[in-house]
Amino acid sequence: MHRGVGPAIQMVRKMAGSGAEPQILVQYLVLRKDLSQAPFSWPTGALVAQACHAATAALHLHREHPHTVAYLRELGRMRKVVLEAANETTLKELAETLQQQNIDHMLWLEQPENIATCIALRPYPKEEVSQHLKKFRLFK
Repeated sequence: MHRGVGPAIQMVRKMAGSGAEPQILVQYLVLRKDLSQAPFSWPTGALVAQACHAATAALHLHREHPHTVAYLRELGRMRKVVLEAANETTLKELAETLQQQNIDHMLWLEQPENIATCIALRPYPKEEVSQHLKKFRLFK
């Protein structure tokens, strides 16, 4: 099925045609590392599901943002970066910082336990949010 090219894609293509670097859109996810370890010892599938829930929710919440529209139109070129937070405290501190910086995101809470498991940002140009994430030493 072919859809018409939307304004967000046209903007990215115009940038590329003008000699400017096209924007690389990335969806960052931050998953709790401690959930894979004792005493939690969640299986890999459960952790992947948490990241999937958070990513899907963030895309849905911000589905009309031009970056999300562009990201979803290029299904074969989606880029995600999965980072790890040491524990729930670190994850919640990151969520608070993102909120203060007006960075669109979704903090996924596993129910019925109400456990914060993952943060997913809406798609952003790669460099636009990485400095905020680096402050939390999420990159290796």
